Amino acid sequence: MDGVKKVDFHTHILPREIPNWKEEFGYGGFIRLDHLENGNANMMKDDGKFFREIEPNCWDPEVRLKEMAETGVDVQVICTVPVMFNYHIKAADGLKVARFLNDDVAKTCATYPDKFIGLGTLPMQDPALAAEELRRCRNELHLAGVQVGSHINKWNLDAKELEPFWTACEETDAAVLIHPWDMEQTGRYADYWAPWLVGMPAETTLAIMTILMGGVLERHPKLKLCFAHGGGSFAFTLGRIQHGYNVRPDLCAKKCKRDPRSFVGQFWVDSAVHDADALAFLVKIMGEDRVIMGSDYPFPLGEHHPGKEIETHTQLDEALKSRLLARNCLQFLGKI
Repeated sequence: MDGVKKVDFHTHILPREIPNWKEEFGYGGFIRLDHLENGNANMMKDDGKFFREIEPNCWDPEVRLKEMAETGVDVQVICTVPVMFNYHIKAADGLKVARFLNDDVAKTCATYPDKFIGLGTLPMQDPALAAEELRRCRNELHLAGVQVGSHINKWNLDAKELEPFWTACEETDAAVLIHPWDMEQTGRYADYWAPWLVGMPAETTLAIMTILMGGVLERHPKLKLCFAHGGGSFAFTLGRIQHGYNVRPDLCAKKCKRDPRSFVGQFWVDSAVHDADALAFLVKIMGEDRVIMGSDYPFPLGEHHPGKEIETHTQLDEALKSRLLARNCLQFLGKI
């Protein structure tokens, strides 16, 4: 991808039409789209509850291309919206939903091969099926990798049940985006958009910590993992996590011989932290080649001008900006 100057690694997309999975499978818990007269659509849970209003840029590639041109984005990496993970449903049904979503992403990428790179979704509640669909994503659909949630129902990402999946990721050289989801939304988290503002960073940090302390990267050193939203609060709590590992090895060092800090440089984070000082600190802690530009397009909590925080940063030189805006991502995806 010679000449590419800006790649947005973290964007979400949906099919324009979603089947009535409740009718097909005989039980609920799914998202549907109700298209509106104003051109937008409501994401609705099949119990009739409103989830989110979305605009055509969430499903229409032509609208995305226009907005990419307006903000100077050359390439988007596209993946589904986390609410579509469906880890709670029967595994065979989850595979059917995942295949539908992955085929749609692959179709968009094949139609616009110079503009979109795809990540699939998987029925992670059944790691063997997940590994099977991962191989289809890589070998048949030619997707760059997959997006998975920060936990799989009651499993953290170091669960022994997930070992076949991590092995398949290494074998297929898949890029993996780990995205927070399924945050607590009741009780003390019910107000002020707290699940998204506080819960998401905590979810991502927990996912990183369990992968490191759980020995996942020690057992699978070839994994290519990128954590969304700047890795949550990990960079800012790494000292505390490391200190805890040192003073309570009985609790923290049960599964891994390496300390958490030693893994820094072995995984990636995106740049979506919404603050210039936080971005500079993130690059300092994680490494100049381990931060990838990602905006969380097209949602309100994402960056409204992808990459602007990097482009206008006064503490980053032009060579580093170039790496953050495109080169790090293309290397992570195996495109250069």
